[in-house]
Amino acid sequence: MFPEGQMHMNEQYVTVGSWRIHTFCAGERGSAVVLLHGGGVDSARLSWELLIPALAREHRVFAPDLPGYGESDHPQMDYTTESYIAFLERFLDALGLQRGSLAGISMGGAIALGFTLAHPERVEKLALLDSYGLQRAAAYHKLSYLFVRAPGVNALSWALMRNRPAIRYTLGALLKRPGAITPALVELAYREATRPGANRAWTAFQNSEMTWNGTRTCYLDRLGEIHTPTLILHGTKDSAVPPECARQAAARIPGARLEWIEGAGHWPQRDDPAGVERVLTAFLRDG
Repeated sequence: MFPEGQMHMNEQYVTVGSWRIHTFCAGERGSAVVLLHGGGVDSARLSWELLIPALAREHRVFAPDLPGYGESDHPQMDYTTESYIAFLERFLDALGLQRGSLAGISMGGAIALGFTLAHPERVEKLALLDSYGLQRAAAYHKLSYLFVRAPGVNALSWALMRNRPAIRYTLGALLKRPGAITPALVELAYREATRPGANRAWTAFQNSEMTWNGTRTCYLDRLGEIHTPTLILHGTKDSAVPPECARQAAARIPGARLEWIEGAGHWPQRDDPAGVERVLTAFLRDG
């Protein structure tokens, strides 16, 4: 593992239509791997900086800031699962990638999963890390719905997060292993949370996803259609996407491999980067 903040990679902007998409690129040989970050306070750097160097030893790795996040453009668009799936197709085309492996964390997992269902011929392997899209309802769903839909509440919560103590508290809900929350990580998350318009994409996505009766994106009933080699990797202490969701998904995807990151929360790649690296590199290397 490289020390936090020391990413041996290039940064470039990939043009997707009229959008400039900030992308980390690493590795010069092997099959392509595209890494998709989650929603909320997240970015390609936040989710993947500790894993990209290791993956790049055997693969060509691409990790974009999704539209509305990080240093990518924040366009006027429908921030929905479907729009991100359509974006991913255009992103791969812009890179000249007809086929590659996808790994997604949380919201990025749902995007990878939906893309695999829509374009199975383009996905070599699929890795889902504490993935969204595997549950019919969120935890405390009715309360979550009211929180998302109440006028001004989302804006207020983001305003309250524009300081480092609040960021550290928020990270405590995602990370469960001792020592996972470092000053450098707090600073990275603070920088993402205070970007102009940082909350717009996530707020729009939540408004799209949260219905009174459940989450709009749920692929449980379609998982049997997936015949792409699939890894489901999940933190045992994830409270955002409970471990039972991972068990159900693994039982429904033919031949899926289920791996647990013991003691990790919703961000296992930050809670236990060495453990995630070991499992993910082995999965991408096998067969």
